[in-house]
Amino acid sequence: VQAVVNELQGEKVDIIPWSEDTPTFIVNALIPAEVSKVVLDEENGRVEVVVSEDQLSLAIGRRGQNVRLASKLTELDIDIISETEEVNRRNQEIKERSILFAEALDVDDVIAHLLAGEGFETVEDIALVPIEELITIEGFDEEVAAELQERANKYLKEESEKSQKACKKLGVSDDLTSLEGMSWKIAAILGENDIKTRDDLADLSGGELVEILGSNMIDENTANDIIMRARAHWFEKEEDSA
Repeated sequence: VQAVVNELQGEKVDIIPWSEDTPTFIVNALIPAEVSKVVLDEENGRVEVVVSEDQLSLAIGRRGQNVRLASKLTELDIDIISETEEVNRRNQEIKERSILFAEALDVDDVIAHLLAGEGFETVEDIALVPIEELITIEGFDEEVAAELQERANKYLKEESEKSQKACKKLGVSDDLTSLEGMSWKIAAILGENDIKTRDDLADLSGGELVEILGSNMIDENTANDIIMRARAHWFEKEEDSA
């Protein structure tokens, strides 16, 4: 190490212990800041690092140099937030999901809050989860779990029918609604944003699709996959004309 320092004419060199475990490597890269939690989203190439209030500026570094270095080393987008921010955000998310579940499933606030607190994010989650997982929630038995799933499926069916009617009213084309990975709900939202054909969708970027639908409905990787499927017929035409 000293030889390297001498070669750099005394410039300070930071040594970061390597680890194949990405969260551990990120923690090492942010030393001397103490990290409380690392949430890794490999699918979207993002990481959320949670630190205490007194460690926030240290983790970010002067003009953001620490977090930029960690991002460069890991080739991931890193967002550093305080523990208070995380708690406030989680409380807000639980509140919003509780309202959704109370309305969609016609249940009281206690049951809705229990579902949200257990990590269920959508009505689809409740409809599709194995009933055994619902039974593990305190106060839920098999009868309650079965009733919740029945209500969830009924709600999803009604919403799908509403979206299907909306698509027809908006003039959304069959080539868009029949695209693999497309739901009636997504198609209806696209139609409301004047995206009514497969070509309209193909002209978008993945980021633009996420912006239209919201990150709670679709992540960027899934959006990119849908966009590429929408563009597939372009490449087929090129091959036919070649």
